[in-house]
Amino acid sequence: MSINTEINRLLHFAKQRGLMNEEDTYYTANRLLDVLHVEEFVPEEISEMLETAAPILQDMLAYAVAQGLIEDTVSERDLFDTRIMDCVMPRPSEVIRRFNSDYARAPKAATDNFYKLSIASNYIRKDRIDKNIVWQTATEYGNLDITINLSKPEKDPRDIAKAKLVKSGSYPKCLLCRENEGYAGHAGHPARQTHRLIPLRLAGHRWFLQYSPYTYYNEHCIVLNRKHIPMKVSRKSFENLLDFVTIFPHYFLGSNADLPIVGGSILSHDHYQGGRYTFAMAKAPIEKGYVFKDYPSIKAGRVKWPMSTLRLTGEDREALAELAEKILVAWRSYSDASVGILAESDGEPHNTITPIARRRGSLYELDLVLRNNRTSAEHPLGIFHPHAEVHHIKKENIGLIEVMGLAVLPARLKEEMRLVGEELVKGTPDIAGIESIAKHGDWYKELVAKYPQVTAAQVEDVLKEEIGQVFKTVLTHAGVYKRDEEGLEAFDRFVESLT
Repeated sequence: MSINTEINRLLHFAKQRGLMNEEDTYYTANRLLDVLHVEEFVPEEISEMLETAAPILQDMLAYAVAQGLIEDTVSERDLFDTRIMDCVMPRPSEVIRRFNSDYARAPKAATDNFYKLSIASNYIRKDRIDKNIVWQTATEYGNLDITINLSKPEKDPRDIAKAKLVKSGSYPKCLLCRENEGYAGHAGHPARQTHRLIPLRLAGHRWFLQYSPYTYYNEHCIVLNRKHIPMKVSRKSFENLLDFVTIFPHYFLGSNADLPIVGGSILSHDHYQGGRYTFAMAKAPIEKGYVFKDYPSIKAGRVKWPMSTLRLTGEDREALAELAEKILVAWRSYSDASVGILAESDGEPHNTITPIARRRGSLYELDLVLRNNRTSAEHPLGIFHPHAEVHHIKKENIGLIEVMGLAVLPARLKEEMRLVGEELVKGTPDIAGIESIAKHGDWYKELVAKYPQVTAAQVEDVLKEEIGQVFKTVLTHAGVYKRDEEGLEAFDRFVESLT
């Protein structure tokens, strides 16, 4: 491998993908020489077409390891290849200029090109994301999306040891803060030199648009507050969501709930998640309508969905935000002990909402998912949370992405399902004695009874189907009202108390 050839390959790729111009060639080459500790550059003709820079970066990383520039660990490789890509990146102001120019033509053109840039820069590591195992499972609530997340590599013990040596600091305050743009990172913080943000004005305040580096669905974006302030669902949240889908009508935007257990993974920084994907929840029909007499322009209804969801639809954004606020305020103080819903205990609030906004032509749609974060002796991780019998598949919080119908499952399941499948094909009656998969023992007995003669050719599809059905159960557990007659009547009581 010639490092000079690899530099030429990267320059060619960057020009193809619009990261740099021909006039930037020597300037960029010299920056690469500095990072790679190379003394000279000789131009070469390159004609290849690559989807991502990953193959070039792999060769450059191999060179860096061989030259002793970095240790061969996941963290050091990720820090270094981001530093390499920074050499070919346009400055933030140029990215913003291009975005605004594209937006003047069409909102979709702006997001299309910004998303492509985020992949070309390797900020979104598409080569890793493509390794995720994805499928859909048909249910009475529509086709649920399932992902076994393989895109986050396991940490090397050497990286863990180095992270412990990094001096604790408060800059950036968290992984979402605006100050991450261009940050070099360290053993305990990912490199963000290739990170770019687009400034937005939502409800008169400063926000930023970026893409998620993990991309769980198409054009998975994050909208973050300029200020490092905690998540808080309020009237302002509804106004922000509706503002965003006015600016980008081809995207949806939603907010995690603002309480532990039912909230997202980062409650310390106000942010939303959106993108260009239609989840099963968005396709779910209204199964019962309601009338709010003070809001004649707004249609309201209970959504046929495992989690308790009220959908508001109308053209009047102000009326939508006002009614959503009325529902939120009422829900925060609402209790119904007959179905286990208590607004607070010992002064701790339990009720909140996960809101999602989208457009349907001239209509705005707000889905308000009712949440409650109570715990009990029987369910110490949360009453309206995945229950213990499904923890072998999904134990983590049910955040915005899961609420909409996409399960993000841990990487461990890939190997565990392979082993479970082998035993199912053999007809093993019980796996309690197999340590690596014993956690699936009770579920496995159900599978054996249901599929007594499954073949090796069938077993993968069988397991995918059954995992999808487990996820449906997970969503049902997270619903504050059960999907039975008593639960739906209790849901109606809450809504009717408002109308």
